[in-house]
Amino acid sequence: MREITYAQALKEAMCEEMVRDEDVFLMGEDVGLYGGAFGVSIGMFDQFGPERIRDTPISEAVIAGCAAGAAVTGMRPIAEIMFSDFTTIAMDQLVNQAAKMRYMFGGKAKVPMVLRTPEGSGTGAAAQHSQSLEAWFCHVPGLKVVAPSTPYDAKGLLKAAIRDDNPVLFFEQKLLYRKKGLVPDEGEEYVIPLGKADVKREGGDVTIVAYGRMLQVALDAAGELAQKGIEAEIVDPRTLYPLDADAIIRSVKKTTRAVIVHEACKTGGLGGEIAAIIAQSEAFFYLDAPITRVCGLDTPIPYCPELEKNVVPTVEGIVREVEQLMR
Repeated sequence: MREITYAQALKEAMCEEMVRDEDVFLMGEDVGLYGGAFGVSIGMFDQFGPERIRDTPISEAVIAGCAAGAAVTGMRPIAEIMFSDFTTIAMDQLVNQAAKMRYMFGGKAKVPMVLRTPEGSGTGAAAQHSQSLEAWFCHVPGLKVVAPSTPYDAKGLLKAAIRDDNPVLFFEQKLLYRKKGLVPDEGEEYVIPLGKADVKREGGDVTIVAYGRMLQVALDAAGELAQKGIEAEIVDPRTLYPLDADAIIRSVKKTTRAVIVHEACKTGGLGGEIAAIIAQSEAFFYLDAPITRVCGLDTPIPYCPELEKNVVPTVEGIVREVEQLMR
């Protein structure tokens, strides 16, 4: 094991899959010589050349549409959209085309494409470049949705996504790109199956479900809670659709309390779906307190750094919510 950044882990996954399978290629705005808006693909143009590292026009609809077309005709494209906010411009291609083709052709057509995109707040990019829209895509049958929280998970899940025969939306929280973590040595093959959650911290008093950047916030909150005698179990879904409901239910039955944390706005967010899954399962009969959500406020992301910090969940907010549940 060695320590590398989240961005390096993503690059390794793409490079290894491109070496393994000549049908895999990368496309997107400035992914070539520039190396991507957040530097994820630096050096890949020199290694693979312009045929497999393809700079595109500034048109998200074109990027998603070309990826879907290439996928259904036998290639395995990795498409990068520079900010997840602009998946809005590609909704027809993703929702009405890529997500539907395999079903509409009775399984004879496959759509093995990955759409990677940075999401979330924390960089001062304001309202149009800081949203967390992953729940939109979880609502669409035919799409898979992934949101890795660590370099280890980012590499293993991206490799699985590239090998999947269905379209996968792969959300990368911007502040994670420079975060470091332990990843197996290059050449040591590992793939993390889509749809499998991971317990990042064991505990017996409360289950905290968190993903993306909020995983680290939840872990920091768990550290503070431990000093107060409260042991939180942290469950990271990793794949948001299909969701590993069994792992969440097992944890809630064990701890008897549940807090769901995500950066996206509370209204219509994935937390509501997770709460419903718990409430409709046998875990409901084990609950000693109501299911609680700690989520982003229902407001656009402000440009002002102090305001920006306070519209998404904080360590203090999670600690406060858990302490109220424990009373």
